[in-house]
Amino acid sequence: MNSPHPIHPPPRPGGTAKGGSPVRAFLGRLRTDPKAARAVVQVAYLVLCLWIGAEFALFMRWGASGGRAAYVPHPAGAEGFLPISALLSLKHWFLTGQIHPVHPAGLFILVAILAMGLLLKKAFCSWICPVGTLSEALWLLGRKGLGRNLALPRWADAPLRGVKYLLLGFFLWAIWNMDGPVLEAFLDSPFNAVADIRMYWFFAHLSGLALGTVLALAALSLLVQNLWCRYLCPYGALLGLLSLASPLRVTRGKRTCIDCRLCTRACPARIQVHRANRVGSDECTACYRCVAACPVKDTLHVRAPGGKAVPGWVFGMLAAGLFTAVTGGAMLFGHWRTALHRQDYLQLIPMAQAVGHP
Repeated sequence: MNSPHPIHPPPRPGGTAKGGSPVRAFLGRLRTDPKAARAVVQVAYLVLCLWIGAEFALFMRWGASGGRAAYVPHPAGAEGFLPISALLSLKHWFLTGQIHPVHPAGLFILVAILAMGLLLKKAFCSWICPVGTLSEALWLLGRKGLGRNLALPRWADAPLRGVKYLLLGFFLWAIWNMDGPVLEAFLDSPFNAVADIRMYWFFAHLSGLALGTVLALAALSLLVQNLWCRYLCPYGALLGLLSLASPLRVTRGKRTCIDCRLCTRACPARIQVHRANRVGSDECTACYRCVAACPVKDTLHVRAPGGKAVPGWVFGMLAAGLFTAVTGGAMLFGHWRTALHRQDYLQLIPMAQAVGHP
């Protein structure tokens, strides 16, 4: 008996049609398969982060040599890995109306991420964040090798998901209690100036304890989907709260839904998508996995209330475009490069590890 609803199989990878162009086939795949569109965006930003890391390593080699090695400018994008400094700079901006000249790129990367949370759910986590991309690669690798991922029971999962909110609460409480003079003292301190340098030294010279922790998290991420993002990332907690105001949400058509529950099985955040008319969970990252898994045409979409469905490739362009618009605007208006000069770094790099917290 024929189904009353049109069934369409999920897009499958494959070669080009006879006589077709590989480029045209690739672009067609991006338009029809949201998972492919997201993978392209993820890989692009991961490559960008690796490029920034390589630049930073060359910059540090120059600084550690006392300026004898070839000079490579300090890559401003590395400041995106300084969330505490960025949060403090954001508070300073609100209090004074001025952008602090040290690590301004970190501030505007944070602003871009917060804007994405408000408008595009937790798109930063699943489309752009390099840690999110690596975390996803690990659990997919674990699933391929072991046949499945472990799902913690609800009684353990719920309180563990609260850990990231506790971490976020601690950081926000500490920042909230810093008054103007204390805030200025921290942002102007040598400790803040060398924050990215200290971060580099930490990862370049991992202690036994730090290396063991990283390896343990990686091993557990093979078993549990998005372990770091789901339970420990305070950035994810902040974006989850902001995403509750996002107009775009996964929306299910009750009339055409056949209750196959493939959407729920595909969701890495363990959201009961098949039960929701509009997914309002703070864990939803708009990864489009549920949309790609739905076999019934025009049943599961990402859309604003009363608006048209947003295809995956369009959503990816919105995510990348918003992030680029904010950071590109900072570059255009001269708020991207730090005020620290080459000579400042020649003095700061040798003393970075000895600088104490103000």
